This record gives sequence, C-alpha cells and structure tokens, in this order.
Amino acid sequence: MSPDEDPRDRALRALAEPRRRAILQLVAHDELAAGEIAAAFDVTRPAVSQHLTVLKEAGLLTERREGTRRLYGARPEGLAELREMLDDLWASALDRARRIVEADRAVADDEHEETG
Repeated sequence: MSPDEDPRDRALRALAEPRRRAILQLVAHDELAAGEIAAAFDVTRPAVSQHLTVLKEAGLLTERREGTRRLYGARPEGLAELREMLDDLWASALDRARRIVEADRAVADDEHEETG
C-alpha cells in the first residue's frame, strides 16, 4: 500500500473481504475488544487481528487501548469519501436513465404524431 494511494481504493479493497464487512457491522455502534470480535468468527485470532489491521490502515476502524485491552470501533469519516464517490456514481446513473427515458419518450411521441 503506497502512501499516495487513494483512500477510497484502500477502503474498497478492505471492504471486498466479507469478514471485514462483518467486523465493521459488529463495531458500527459500539466499541468491542479484539477478543470479542474474534469470538464472532470461526477463524484464528491472528486472522482476525490481520483483518483489524487492514481495516485500520484503510481508515475504517479506530483502535483505543484501555488497560491491556484494545477496543475497536467504526470510523464513519473513513467511509465518507467512499460514500461520496458512490453517491456521485448513483446520481450519474439516475441522470443517464432519465435521459434515456426522455429520449425514448420523444421517439415514441414522434412516431405517434407520424401515424396519428
């Protein structure tokens, strides 16, 4: 992962793995300890730790120490740029669909006038 890499690319790559999406859902509203997160999955703790690291490096998780425990929580601002990009794509798709419908309607109106 290069330092000049687009944060949206890092977030998309991190979210491509189903367990990472599940981890984000687990910590969406409350912080959880690494052990609590690991208990939710049928994989080793080191595997969960690796997923947590990828999510942290992608800017999607926060990590906080409380004594000997590490608590993880979702970082909503990490998803903000990704959401903005998806919103732009959605708006563009809707606009394109609107133009297609309007063009089809114009063709249908022209055909109706010619036959009517």
